[in-house]
Amino acid sequence: MYFCVVKKVGDIEIRVSGKSGNNELRPDNYDIKYIELLIQNVEDLLYPNSKKERPLITYNIKEGSVRHIFRTTMQTVISFSAILSQIQASNSIDFLDIKTARAFENIQNLSLQKNYSFQVKTSLKDDYELEITPSTKLFRSENYWIDAEFYFYGILTNAGGKNKANIHLDTSDYGTIIINTRKVFLENQDQNLLYKKFGVRAKGKQNAETGEIDTKSLELIELIDYHPNFDNNYLNQLILKAKKHWKKVNADEWLNDIRGGYEA
Repeated sequence: MYFCVVKKVGDIEIRVSGKSGNNELRPDNYDIKYIELLIQNVEDLLYPNSKKERPLITYNIKEGSVRHIFRTTMQTVISFSAILSQIQASNSIDFLDIKTARAFENIQNLSLQKNYSFQVKTSLKDDYELEITPSTKLFRSENYWIDAEFYFYGILTNAGGKNKANIHLDTSDYGTIIINTRKVFLENQDQNLLYKKFGVRAKGKQNAETGEIDTKSLELIELIDYHPNFDNNYLNQLILKAKKHWKKVNADEWLNDIRGGYEA
């Protein structure tokens, strides 16, 4: 009787080649800040939406220019291999989620800045599936992203920032989102904003095809006092205000216009 042993983990390799001064890149002359940048982006490449509960990712660095080896679940490796194949076939990252696309853009930018070449493969294939070089253009298409306004609701958990002022809003739909604001706005607040419920009106970029919001682009327009409890007096006041505008409206005719002649 023969048993098939199924591997539950696999490898993703990112090989970096280029120069450090006059010398070829190797682990002992590759600056730690570039290792850190790649490690940060690999997490978004593999698990863009579920970092809290994601499986283990381990890391090793090897000779051969500089070879970054990441080990994680085989399911993730299979999914990532499919992404690499699709990017290679389409020469585009527009189909990716924002965080995954931005991670590829960060690697592309590093390639341009340092004249590095990145070769990416998985343990499913012996040859490299994707190359990112100074001559490639792995950037999102601008025409996919449009300016839009959004409303978010949640608890304000942080406000401030040394160089760039922002607020952190803990939402049920998007998790914690960071919204850029002006320092003068925070300076002029008379009350403590922390740990209170707010509505936030913000502007930012949205994908015209998928509706996905680029949370990194958000800028505060207005902070709204948010009281989700039912307020009967407030509702009655709105009804009284509305009555003035509806006095001259014939309800039956208005309904017929809305229905377009359709009889219920």
